[in-house]
Amino acid sequence: MADPGGARIGHGTESSIIIVPLFFTLLAPALAHTAKARLARTYCHSVPPNPPVIRLFKRVLIVSLLLALMTAGVAAWWLQRALVPAGASGPIELTVAPGAAPRRVAEALVEAGAQTPAVVLFAWFRLSGRARDIRAGSYEFEPGTTPRSLLGKLVRGEQALRNLVLIEGWNFRQVLQAVRSSPDLRQDLDGLSPAQIMARIGYPGRHPEGRFFPDTYSMVKNAPASAVLRQAALAMDQRLAQAWAQRSSSTPLRSPEEALILASIVEKETGLESDRAQIAGVFSNRLRIGMRLQTDPSVIYGLGERFDGNLRRIDLLTDTPYNSYTRAGLPPTPISMPGWNSLLAAVQPERTKALYFVSRGDGSSQFSATLPEHNAAVRRFILQRR
Repeated sequence: MADPGGARIGHGTESSIIIVPLFFTLLAPALAHTAKARLARTYCHSVPPNPPVIRLFKRVLIVSLLLALMTAGVAAWWLQRALVPAGASGPIELTVAPGAAPRRVAEALVEAGAQTPAVVLFAWFRLSGRARDIRAGSYEFEPGTTPRSLLGKLVRGEQALRNLVLIEGWNFRQVLQAVRSSPDLRQDLDGLSPAQIMARIGYPGRHPEGRFFPDTYSMVKNAPASAVLRQAALAMDQRLAQAWAQRSSSTPLRSPEEALILASIVEKETGLESDRAQIAGVFSNRLRIGMRLQTDPSVIYGLGERFDGNLRRIDLLTDTPYNSYTRAGLPPTPISMPGWNSLLAAVQPERTKALYFVSRGDGSSQFSATLPEHNAAVRRFILQRR
């Protein structure tokens, strides 16, 4: 028989043989993870960082920062730098066609004289975020223009402006001469007759004489000549309507058209501003009683280019539609461009008994109510000067 104590010992040993492998089986993964963690901590504490790598990283970072600062400084300097040198002989002129690419605009600026590489200028357009906002038109960039101000002008569409001056008292022939001799206008009226010109500007069938208000007109460089004439014609329409709305209740004039014709005569007859309303009063008095106007400027206008500066007696006797010595009433059309003061004088003439006036030779006029008084004034101021 087995010893009872041995039996107990044998039973406990078998149990241990079974339990111990199970214990390691269950705890092995946990022990392995703990060992790895300790090994990792031991490695991290025992292996020092690589000093050359850190130093290289620091150097690269410092160099990058310096380059960024230098780039920012150069960009700030360039943006304030004059693209057109202060000593330039004149402005840079540029025409931007509709739909022109920003790159082409930059190249055209450099070709015109901008002192910078085209690729740099184009980069500025792109980086600003406004390259697509550049407007078509004709531009001028004065000496001292910077990249910032240049782009601002292109984006705002601040085109180069020119002035055209139309003078009071000019006739249509003189107006056309001023328009066609302007180097700042695109000539789109060449070869057209007066009737065709009026049709081109939107006034078909209208006589061109006196239809344009004398003023200084600002226009975009290279604007079409027809656009300027249309602007002047619209201005006259507006001014004539304003004057007619202020007409005197006693005026013998029956329409704005008659007011324009009389104003054109007053414009040519007036030498002194203070006489203007009284001259209009003389003509109004004559119209009211059916007396011929007998005004030299209308006769001269009827002569056209045949007038050589000397008005002869035969000219006063030769009948034409504009001869106010042979025909009563107003001429068929205006004879000049009247200004605002003449328009207003025509519809608000001075109340006067005068039916005659003659030049004193100093720009002023001598007014008379009767023919004997007028003849005496003629002898005094005209005949005695000869």
